[in-house]
Amino acid sequence: MKKFKALISFLLILVLFVVHSFAESPDKLPSQFISVYFSPKGGCTEAIVHELNNAKSSILVQAYSFTSAPIAKALVTAHGRGIEVKVLLDQRHLTEKYTNAPFLAKSGVPIRIDGAHASAHNKVMIIDGETLITGSFNFIKAAEEKNAENLLVIRDKVLAARYVGNWKLHEGHSESYQGKNH
Repeated sequence: MKKFKALISFLLILVLFVVHSFAESPDKLPSQFISVYFSPKGGCTEAIVHELNNAKSSILVQAYSFTSAPIAKALVTAHGRGIEVKVLLDQRHLTEKYTNAPFLAKSGVPIRIDGAHASAHNKVMIIDGETLITGSFNFIKAAEEKNAENLLVIRDKVLAARYVGNWKLHEGHSESYQGKNH
């Protein structure tokens, strides 16, 4: 019984130490689970492209605004490698002058338009059902070069599964992209 109590005490102290360490220094979060980026010029686009290039089976995207050429090219490259790539975009992509929707569609990437909301303001990517990319970072050039935005890359299957569920919910009421002004 003494050994059991000693083990419980040790575990409690260890848990308190870990919680206290994270509370005092949030930058000590395990880097293998969460990576944090800020713009302008904080490597957000580079981090996204890196994750897309390492995808093994699937990439789901939800985007409000999407004009970043490096991100679009990485999605097309992934699609060409046989990765299942699916994209949900805000309805603004039907009328926007600058959008990657035609480029992606022409490259064979399935695109759906979420017009069920005043604004489909998501900025989300789910890779292989286990890596989640989200934050305020829009998938546009200005987000990397001029805007103050943030990006999280989170490796958590449970959290990613919640986002996949939400992605599928929006996919269900979205329409297939037929080009601008369809």
